[in-house]
Amino acid sequence: MKPMNEINMSFPSCSANEGFARAAVSAFVAQLDPTIDEICDIKTAVSEAVTNCIVHAYRNTIGVVYINCRIFENGKVIVKIRDKGCGIANIKQAMQPMFTTSEDERAGLGFAVMESFMDKLHVSSKAGKGTSVTMQKMISKRTGRQEKNGQG
Repeated sequence: MKPMNEINMSFPSCSANEGFARAAVSAFVAQLDPTIDEICDIKTAVSEAVTNCIVHAYRNTIGVVYINCRIFENGKVIVKIRDKGCGIANIKQAMQPMFTTSEDERAGLGFAVMESFMDKLHVSSKAGKGTSVTMQKMISKRTGRQEKNGQG
């Protein structure tokens, strides 16, 4: 199925850009008229994925974070966030709640949060080459009743 709209963006892996990524993706997805809960879910998942790039992929250096977001007429949203950082040696282990490679006081819940807020999550990675996180969310189709009742 061909997307009805798509964006691509890239930006330096600075922590200040995490908020930009959340806002940009949520503004793009807004054309599907998501509920507040749906948009909050997407913003949270994007935040976690971008933060992983900033904190883990590029550790003590600045790299580039890439985002591709596609929306489909049936309400499906696919967000792909990738980096060209250090990669993940063991994806299965990295996706376990509480696992972290960070020396900071990190909770190790990034992938668990993404998985809980999105309908599908796929992670692929190669050591020394980078990581790609693909997330999918179905936006519920709202009826025209909200508009007729003055709620839309």
